[in-house]
Amino acid sequence: MEREYAHLYRDLYRSHWWWRAREEFLVDTLERWLSPDGAHRLLDVGCGAGLFFDRLARFGDVRGVEADLDLRTGVREVDERIHWGSLEGLPDWGPFSVILFLDVLEHLDKPAQALRAATRLLAPDGVVIATVPAFPMLWTRHDDMNHHLVRYTRSSFLSLAETAGYRPLSIRYFFHWTFPAKLLQRLAEQLMPRADAMPPLPKVPPAFVNGMLFQLSRLEHKLRLDRLCPFGSSLLFVGRPGA
Repeated sequence: MEREYAHLYRDLYRSHWWWRAREEFLVDTLERWLSPDGAHRLLDVGCGAGLFFDRLARFGDVRGVEADLDLRTGVREVDERIHWGSLEGLPDWGPFSVILFLDVLEHLDKPAQALRAATRLLAPDGVVIATVPAFPMLWTRHDDMNHHLVRYTRSSFLSLAETAGYRPLSIRYFFHWTFPAKLLQRLAEQLMPRADAMPPLPKVPPAFVNGMLFQLSRLEHKLRLDRLCPFGSSLLFVGRPGA
């Protein structure tokens, strides 16, 4: 992630419709797989400054992994719950009920290695939940700015999961309505290339627009449009080690 973007990330995460809608979608997903009794242990890989920790805490004890030391918060009770290094070097904090890879694997040279490393940290009935950007045809300068290496399809992610030793419990696209919007952006970039390689840094839209896009994203999830739309700009995977 570009350094300027990283500095903006906290405000974007807390206010921008995309991050807010993704967080609600993830909480809904966790409610399906976990009882909200606070008895679980969760690990957020690539957790940044732990901005998701407060919402995750309703499910139990939350820990994180983050390789970027510049994201340290200076708040001891947050930083002490984060392993500042690699997943492979994580202390003996497990086993975990859920390990989250939220828009992380697309940044890694060896995503299968990271998924395999998670298997030793999972409880016997634990699950991995991953989100990734979907469809190579949607690649834009935004992917370049975020240092993405790949966008996945359902089949390519299933192949990755199988290589890493996981069986899928659920896999689906989401952010359906943004698919045509990003496709148009991709076409515009191809037809009207710009000299500057990077797009402008994202901003929180005006309050009315921001709220409307959030509600639109929530509506498509509540209507379960994934049953009708075999596409989306993001992909969700829930899996467990084993054949």
